[in-house]
Amino acid sequence: MKDRHSWKMGFTTGSCAAGAAKAACFLLKGLNQGTQVDIPLPQGERLQLSIHRWEMEKDIARVGIIKDAGDDPDVTHGLEVVAQVRVLSEKGEILIRGGQGIGVVTKKGLQIPPGESAINPVPRSMIQAAVREVFPQEEVLVVIEVPDGEELASKTLNPRLGIRGGLSILGTTGIVRPMSEEAFKNSILPELDQAVAYGHKAIVLTPGNYGFRAATAELKVPEEAIIQMANFVGFLLEEAAYRKIEKVLLFGHIGKLIKVAGGIFHTHTHVADARMEILVAHAALNGIDRNFLQTIAEYPTVEGAAEEIRTKGWGNLLFKLAERASCRAQEHVHGEVQVGTAFTLLNGEIIAWDDQAKEICKEFWHWPQIEKEFR
Repeated sequence: MKDRHSWKMGFTTGSCAAGAAKAACFLLKGLNQGTQVDIPLPQGERLQLSIHRWEMEKDIARVGIIKDAGDDPDVTHGLEVVAQVRVLSEKGEILIRGGQGIGVVTKKGLQIPPGESAINPVPRSMIQAAVREVFPQEEVLVVIEVPDGEELASKTLNPRLGIRGGLSILGTTGIVRPMSEEAFKNSILPELDQAVAYGHKAIVLTPGNYGFRAATAELKVPEEAIIQMANFVGFLLEEAAYRKIEKVLLFGHIGKLIKVAGGIFHTHTHVADARMEILVAHAALNGIDRNFLQTIAEYPTVEGAAEEIRTKGWGNLLFKLAERASCRAQEHVHGEVQVGTAFTLLNGEIIAWDDQAKEICKEFWHWPQIEKEFR
């Protein structure tokens, strides 16, 4: 085993696309940027990437960067991400398209609407920011390609999500942090110890970066009281109980936390992917008719199905699922910790919660002025 301090971080396909696009812009300007390119990251940091290859053909520049996932297991590790860039006019927008090996969204419920290339919002913003550092006002066309993407896509969730013809360009921070189970357990426990050292009797457990941002912005939770647990819900609950933490708020995206309502405490898709089954089963138990059950079962994501449920006036079901998740979590730690649950969408909007979640927030942090919405 590698020492936990030597685990290597990597970078996302979104960072590769932004870096390749910026390097191609330099090439169009006739500037020699060497073998490295420097890009801004969403949280204000900067990242330097190595250029794998570049070429010019008339007024089009193409640059490739190799994806490095560090010590995180990732099927896209070692893939080349290519940006093909052309300036269209002296002033205008940055147009971002998907080319060879980039999938196309075909179903509702994802961050990108059907018919669009599967380049997620944060990577699009990263590409725009990187290009604007070279071309501040020009209209620029950026086409992102992954030459081996279509073949590799079959090893990802894309076919199940209705993304056809290739991979997605992903990432929320630009950085890939190793999340293997052993590495995570070695690195996360000091964060729990820090929360205890700060005197926190209540903490937030959230799957990742989206939940972290929403917890600080919406609930006013101090950063040292927020633990990013990745997929290890049960492990963190047990460790919180061992450290005599009194109350835990499970806070984050409904697609992850709904699994806890089904008694799943390791939420990685490869371990247990029963999100939609849990939602449909509880919908049936609450009297939703068979035709509508079929409709929500066909959604590629729980978020899309949840939005449909809210639209049809069945939002109370989501609140019951939050309560169920809290109940299963408390049972998991034999009642040694009081647990509340709040579900969010990817944009951080809180869409459902139980009474314990609201009470924990009011006692220790802040509960926003929102009411139950059943529509």
